[in-house]
Amino acid sequence: MKTPPFKPGAHYYAEGINSNTTHSDAGTSFSVFSQHAERMQLCLFRDACETRIELSRQGDYWQTYVAGVEPGTEYGFRAYGPYAGPHRFNSNKLLLDPYARHWRGELQWHDALFDTNTQDSAPFVPKSVVCAPLDPLPPVQRPQGNNTPLHYEAHVKGLTAQHPEVPEPHRGTYTGMASDAMIAHMQRLGVSAIQIMPCQAFVDDQRLERLGLRNYWGYQTLGFFAPMRRYLVDDDISEFRTMVRRLQQAGIQVLLDVVYNHSGEGDASGPCLCFRGLDNASYYRLHEGEYINDTGTGNTLNTHHPAVQRLVLDSMRYWVSVMGVDGFRFDLAACLGRDASGFSAQHSLFNAMLQDPVLSETKLIAEPWDLGPGGYQLGQFPHPFLELNDQFRDTVRRFWRGDAGQCADLASVMMGSSQRFDHRGRTAQSSVNFVCSHDGFTLRDLVSYHSKQNEANGESNRDGHDANYSDDCGAPGDSDIPAVLQARAQRQRQLLATLFLSQGTPMLLAGDEIGHTQQGNNNAYCQDNAISWLHWEQADNDLLDYVQDLSALRQELAPLWQPEFLHAQRLQWRQLDGTPIENAHWPQLQGFQLIIDQTILLVVNAGEAAPAHPGATWSLRWETPGLQVYRDHTLPPAD
Repeated sequence: MKTPPFKPGAHYYAEGINSNTTHSDAGTSFSVFSQHAERMQLCLFRDACETRIELSRQGDYWQTYVAGVEPGTEYGFRAYGPYAGPHRFNSNKLLLDPYARHWRGELQWHDALFDTNTQDSAPFVPKSVVCAPLDPLPPVQRPQGNNTPLHYEAHVKGLTAQHPEVPEPHRGTYTGMASDAMIAHMQRLGVSAIQIMPCQAFVDDQRLERLGLRNYWGYQTLGFFAPMRRYLVDDDISEFRTMVRRLQQAGIQVLLDVVYNHSGEGDASGPCLCFRGLDNASYYRLHEGEYINDTGTGNTLNTHHPAVQRLVLDSMRYWVSVMGVDGFRFDLAACLGRDASGFSAQHSLFNAMLQDPVLSETKLIAEPWDLGPGGYQLGQFPHPFLELNDQFRDTVRRFWRGDAGQCADLASVMMGSSQRFDHRGRTAQSSVNFVCSHDGFTLRDLVSYHSKQNEANGESNRDGHDANYSDDCGAPGDSDIPAVLQARAQRQRQLLATLFLSQGTPMLLAGDEIGHTQQGNNNAYCQDNAISWLHWEQADNDLLDYVQDLSALRQELAPLWQPEFLHAQRLQWRQLDGTPIENAHWPQLQGFQLIIDQTILLVVNAGEAAPAHPGATWSLRWETPGLQVYRDHTLPPAD
């Protein structure tokens, strides 16, 4: 029999492994990495019976070919080896395939899941599923994004779980995310790319299940190739690809929020579900046998190890080449660039991404920090990475809240944070600007609460950020006081306008355009319920119209979305009375006038003093309290 082309994971061959064989020789090859295992078994589950097959070792990969194994077959692995020092081998634990493209069954929390226990865990864990190869992707022109990029951060379930125009069976699913109603909404906003919160297969935390909660956000990934089942309508993984294609046909890029920095197995007291049992010492970063916790979740994947790098790169290629996505947003991306000496922008994993013929053509966005030493790396990722800019978020919030001394910082972040990003050929779009994201207050809550209200999370309100730079505008929480409601409406518009009138790539949190509230919860990671699901029937339609107008306005202001940074020769900074700004003036200012390319005038004012009228050559194009945009009607608009 011809030797099959072994690749990590399970690969079905409908005509067997030799073109001269008959269909009866059809079967599946299996391969899994473990550098330190002494023995490895494939476990096949058919008719509630488990069959164990010994795998042969080829280097650090264990493999076999089994004729007659067809798509739909459930399987897992059992690894044998030492349980000492950095090793956690326990053959009583059924282990998921890291390359599995589909799971079946749900995780059931039981003592058998832990590797200190000798019970068989098979009855309590999901099984990996053999999948038939998906048909090749039909030719399609990938969307390049608009000239005026606008990213939209959304959760698969929360986006449509309560949307009245999405068919009920499709609500909260991949199919619902690409429904006609959602596509029309995103097109109305001018969305060029959707950043989808984690939808690679993840597990629910034991602590949350005990509290009657669940992992809603999805940052506990175990299956880096498998779409999360709870977002499927008919348990068919091709539904994900259909969603991608529909969005792309509407001109919307699809970017996945991916969690390659840690796994859902937690710390040393966590369950043994996959990586820990296959090869703990290779998959995780350890120090003297203890887990390095640069992620705050108990473990950190060892992306400096060749096999772990291959896992990440193979996963990314799969989602691009097979599922069709356009790019990735990397959770805690500083972790991915770490080795024993710390973070490096030239880490071998980054270099591999950027030279890969498939991945180098995708959009890459870094969350540029982690919890380890030297973990804040804003502006340090290599071109063409974009980076989430939390300094934009904090500065804009503080300025409109009325904090003193914010003008200089606001001017900087509105011009693309060039001091952070203008180096090594990076563009002004490198800064992903945002006022709100999934992690923190929604926009409406930002102007309705002084402090977080996270009691529903079961942690006595200890979780979530404390430094929110929020303001309740005169009354906490829900209010029917007209002056408070007016102040909140104005503040939301000021924050949104600053986002859309700044250089960089704006990112809008789904729901902020319709006034979504989480009732002050700024860490709704475990709230898979009406706290998190968007309230479409309570939408603030005036605010939605406002955001649509802002998006159209941004398309007119070419200098704000062109890739070149705007340097001093293209900018004029003036005080609100029209006089030039000297360096010594900045700490006392409450606003400024900014002329761009002699054709655009922005007036930004958080104070009470009225700015001087710019003169007869300027025509007011747009205004909201505290912000005006003028165009010079004597000059043609800039290209």
